[in-house]
Amino acid sequence: MSKHPGQLDFFLEPLFPVRSPAASLDLSRFRSKLKRAMAQAIRECPHGREVIAARMAQYLGLPNVSRSTLDAYTAESKENHDVSLVRFKAFVRATNATWLWDMVVSEDGLIMLEGDEARLAEIARLQQEQRNLSAELKALRSLPVSIRRKGTR
Repeated sequence: MSKHPGQLDFFLEPLFPVRSPAASLDLSRFRSKLKRAMAQAIRECPHGREVIAARMAQYLGLPNVSRSTLDAYTAESKENHDVSLVRFKAFVRATNATWLWDMVVSEDGLIMLEGDEARLAEIARLQQEQRNLSAELKALRSLPVSIRRKGTR
């Protein structure tokens, strides 16, 4: 059953969820989550592993990055083969999976905004500042001002 395009769905996940940092840092769990997400990025990428590896090598200025290196980055069984931040950045670019950045920072209570989305945060910040200034003005206006000077004519 499809819903009408104008009908609101109150059960949708928020596009920009408010997050809190995780109470503890579980690196083993994070490692597995990252490796699964990178494997998903490879599956969703229109390019094969060889092309992804070649693109990574180009970004990194290396002669090559092997397919087996990509396999190691995504194999949960290889705990001693973590991807460096520099190589992760090259991987994100090579797969065009920018959503990986959000996944990486989400457990720290952060959210990634891409490009023009940052204006939404700035608009909200300015609106909040505007409300605070309005409240200050209202408080100042609520008190009578006694003018002690007498006008000269």
